[in-house]
Amino acid sequence: MNSGRPETMENLPALYTIFQGEVAMVTDYGAFIKIPGCRKQGLVHRTHMSSCRVDKPSEIVDVGDKVWVKLIGREMKNDRIKVSLSMKVVNQGTGKDLDPNNVIIEQEERRRRSFQDYTGQKITLEAVLNTTCKKCGCKGHFAKDCFMQPGGTKYSLIPDEEEEKEEAKSAEFEKPDPTRNSSRKRKKETATP
Repeated sequence: MNSGRPETMENLPALYTIFQGEVAMVTDYGAFIKIPGCRKQGLVHRTHMSSCRVDKPSEIVDVGDKVWVKLIGREMKNDRIKVSLSMKVVNQGTGKDLDPNNVIIEQEERRRRSFQDYTGQKITLEAVLNTTCKKCGCKGHFAKDCFMQPGGTKYSLIPDEEEEKEEAKSAEFEKPDPTRNSSRKRKKETATP
């Protein structure tokens, strides 16, 4: 079918065009739809078949069925055009657009992209500014960015782990308080007959 030349998008309908196509093939992950006016087929992924969860696309459509679809994506991959279609944003009875402003499609794409892009990436925190605020006296921000209201709550920075460890070590080497130890002994002595 592919004659060594890259495919073109000339005959494809424009993005977000609604048309009726025939189901050419049903797979576990969706259905391929014949696009009228060109030899290309587009995929309706099972997540775009219905607003409900679809586990088996074969329960929704059969080969030869006529379905209303909206063209929601066109991309080139390895000299081949991949066409994404959606059935759930089109009324299957009338062909009316249920998502005329493409809000549902954009939200799903943003959610899918943000999930893919950030998995496995570490979160990095920005450095704290090495400044002292003239308004509140706290470190880490300028007076123009100060959130402190006159007479409001003051916040201090959380101590670094190294500072906390040093504080813990110094607490270990404190002399034991003789009054606390003797009171414990007395309690034990009075408890036994």
